Amino acid sequence: MSEETRPEWSDPNNPDTCSSIIRKGEELEGSSTAVQRNIRFQKRTKTAPSIEELYTGILSGNRSSLAKAITLIESNAEHHFQQAQTLLQKLLPHSGASIRIGITGVPGAGKSTFIEEFGMYLCGLGHRVAVLAIDPSSSINGGSILGDKTRMEQLSRNPSAFIRPSPSGGKLGGVHRKTREAMLICEAAGYDVILIETVGVGQSEVIIRDMVDFFMLLVLTGAGDELQGMKKGIMELADALIVHKADGANREKAFQTQKEYNQILHFLQPATKGWQTKAHTCSSLTKDGINDVWKVIKTFVMNGKASGVFEQRRKGQLREWLYSMITDQLQFQFFHDPEVTLHLPKLENEVMAGEKTVTIAAEFLFKAFFRKKE
Repeated sequence: MSEETRPEWSDPNNPDTCSSIIRKGEELEGSSTAVQRNIRFQKRTKTAPSIEELYTGILSGNRSSLAKAITLIESNAEHHFQQAQTLLQKLLPHSGASIRIGITGVPGAGKSTFIEEFGMYLCGLGHRVAVLAIDPSSSINGGSILGDKTRMEQLSRNPSAFIRPSPSGGKLGGVHRKTREAMLICEAAGYDVILIETVGVGQSEVIIRDMVDFFMLLVLTGAGDELQGMKKGIMELADALIVHKADGANREKAFQTQKEYNQILHFLQPATKGWQTKAHTCSSLTKDGINDVWKVIKTFVMNGKASGVFEQRRKGQLREWLYSMITDQLQFQFFHDPEVTLHLPKLENEVMAGEKTVTIAAEFLFKAFFRKKE
């Protein structure tokens, strides 16, 4: 632009004041270069993998496909439910070849530390280990810390291990409602040892017993004090008690605690027919006793298969899974029913105000629910 044609309001030293001046390195909007650059930086929309792609990826041991499949089955979206069931049906013939181990323990027993060392030991033996770690969910927003991949840093980097933290979602038993399905998918992916870490010891956590082959309870030294806060029922469900952190100055106390527990276990009903539950000592710090724990589990599986108890327990797991699924589906359909959602808020207020009894309110809702089904 010449000085004669430049507007009076334009500043030759400030190109921004004149729209017809283009600074070096910039393209006009709409130019081919600018369009190509915009396309390059556009957000790419990822298409979800098909069921067949997930199926093939899982059977080939692809960790990404495994993670996506578990995300699919954990989804609460209705349109994901049928897809998940189709995938599970295809994977069913490839599952069931693992040893399923449930691990619970009192607060501070070191479950995550034990699982990491135990998992690393098994990977060293040539096993493929899947850890389904259940973190407590927030009662406010449903989220969870999901910190097990951080705590199990070494194991999470092992190519023979797969760690999947999931929120408990408020489910009783300290397990996610889809833990069984996740376990099946991991088995189809070739993981032959499945470790399920639960939220923590508690009265409702007995659900884990119905989905694993071997149930392990981690405890600390000082059995007398600890038993004050421990439910007898939890001990009766365990196939082994592991006195953890048996190292350093705590080592002798651990052996004493082991003796005390064995005296108690002698008088309790065995959790598994033909198997006497015993206490063992173990240290994740020094790795002492880790191999002994695995020997106990292998002996348990070998004896159980020889006597038929192992197969009987697997059938029991499927039966409990069926009833659990029925309960979940009934609950989902009930609370998503239009008639129920219409009347429930009003009935809640009437119950809380003392105008209606809980029984009458519940009966009204069930009648409204089933009336529609007639």
